[in-house]
Amino acid sequence: MSRLRWIHTLYHWTLSWAGHSYAAWALFGIAFIESSFFLIPPDVLLIPMVLARPTEWLRYAVITTIGSVLGGIAGYYIGLGLWESIGVAIVEFYHLGDVMHAIELQYQMHAFFTIFTAGFTPIPYKVITIASGLFHVPIITLISASFIGRGLRFLLVAGLIGIWGERMKVAIERHFDILSIMFVMLLVGGFFVITWVF
Repeated sequence: MSRLRWIHTLYHWTLSWAGHSYAAWALFGIAFIESSFFLIPPDVLLIPMVLARPTEWLRYAVITTIGSVLGGIAGYYIGLGLWESIGVAIVEFYHLGDVMHAIELQYQMHAFFTIFTAGFTPIPYKVITIASGLFHVPIITLISASFIGRGLRFLLVAGLIGIWGERMKVAIERHFDILSIMFVMLLVGGFFVITWVF
């Protein structure tokens, strides 16, 4: 199986600078923008950073969670006050405009669970945060559901890697192509899931 070179290059590049002082800020930044408009999830940085410094797994998970939740709040206010100028363009970029009404119905029934599910799974969280503002979900619901959903996800990812450490690194290197394909499938699958679920 041919190696997905760009992903492999990104992986090793991230490993190489994980020890730099600005690495945590980069992780925070990616987590922030992914929650409001960016495509690539912060797991792409979180995983190699924890592999490079396993003892820092909890710190990295907390940084990612805080950045993601704050980015979700930014997404909320895009939906609340900047829908026409920014929000609709983001949603249409991901071809998810047709699911917005269905998301509104889900919010009317169980907003907390909807946000939690998007935060924990590959469902595009950015669309959910923008929709939360657009449909006037109480912001405390967004924040609490996001902290739990995103927190559990990033603690689980970082914790497993941090605990298994070098063994996990060897396993990832050995099965890198397959894991890369699975990651891309999860990323793309999240967009299909949201259209199916909603």
